[in-house]
Amino acid sequence: MQLPVVNMRLTGERISALRQARGLTVRQLQRMLGFATPQAIYKWQHGETLPTIDNLVALSAILNVPIEEILVTDEI
Repeated sequence: MQLPVVNMRLTGERISALRQARGLTVRQLQRMLGFATPQAIYKWQHGETLPTIDNLVALSAILNVPIEEILVTDEI
């Protein structure tokens, strides 16, 4: 059985592309998510970390896409 694994680098690139396609800056997204600094968003976009589940739900609503469109998976 092959299981999907989240590709952090490609997911980060997808988050960045979706954010830009919606015309949002990192600072705007930071404020919408209620973050004090933009560091978490930069870490997501660089593939260093992934958003938590609650932040994925928020991103899905802000970017107006299903969570499955945010996450990029590989089969292992």
